Amino acid sequence: MTKKVCIAGATGWAGSALTKAVHAQTDMEVAGAVSRTRKGEKLAEVLGLEKTDVIITDSVTRQLLADARVLVEFTKPDVAMTHIMTALDAGVHVVVGTSGLTDADYAQIHEKALEKKVGVLAAGNFALTVVLLQKFSEIAARYIPQWEIIDYAGDAKKDSPSGTARELAFRLSQVRQPQLTVPLADTQGPVEARGADMTGSQVHSIRLPGFTLSSEIIFGMPDQTLTIRHDAGTSAQPYVDGALLAIRKVDTFTGLRRGLDHVMDLDA
Repeated sequence: MTKKVCIAGATGWAGSALTKAVHAQTDMEVAGAVSRTRKGEKLAEVLGLEKTDVIITDSVTRQLLADARVLVEFTKPDVAMTHIMTALDAGVHVVVGTSGLTDADYAQIHEKALEKKVGVLAAGNFALTVVLLQKFSEIAARYIPQWEIIDYAGDAKKDSPSGTARELAFRLSQVRQPQLTVPLADTQGPVEARGADMTGSQVHSIRLPGFTLSSEIIFGMPDQTLTIRHDAGTSAQPYVDGALLAIRKVDTFTGLRRGLDHVMDLDA
């Protein structure tokens, strides 16, 4: 059976690559496309696709989702929650790749998804290397009691920290809380210099020209450190492969799951 997919952010950097990929799949179909900057235009003309009559809209509505099985949310934090809640109210499964949503947002999404008996798979980053960074970090946190997260991105990225850093901090909080030698309250000087406290982890966001996206976590013990780092390239392909997997798997469970590893076999 062909899975019908609505993509919010269909003409963006990652969204356009994903839209083209969904259109090329034999088991998927682009059933709707959302872009505030290309409203009213034909998706086929904007992205150079064949055999689709989808007209781009500027928001996610129940009417747009009438035939959709899955909504992919790849827009901005200021509209993402509205899109996600609209989809859940319509009984549509959701794949979330939008950065900047908070733990409180995700708690609300989980509650609504359970109520509507649909699945939501959220990933701050769909790249396989990020999935492995998260898993390796969870293992390291079992043995090393102190760590800090560094989040790198270009100067134009508004959300800080990134969704990848937020997700990593949240996942580590499920393992343990880091044991700071000097409590933040005892910091001499501006406490902000120690980074932001994200569910117990200190997170430092760097926004400078020259960076694409990178995530780094440094674990420290006496006389030794461990650094795990992911660096993104300029292509959206790593995110596309993960998002396609998420689309195929999001209707196999109920409620919210954070992290692509939840639908991957990484236990072997």
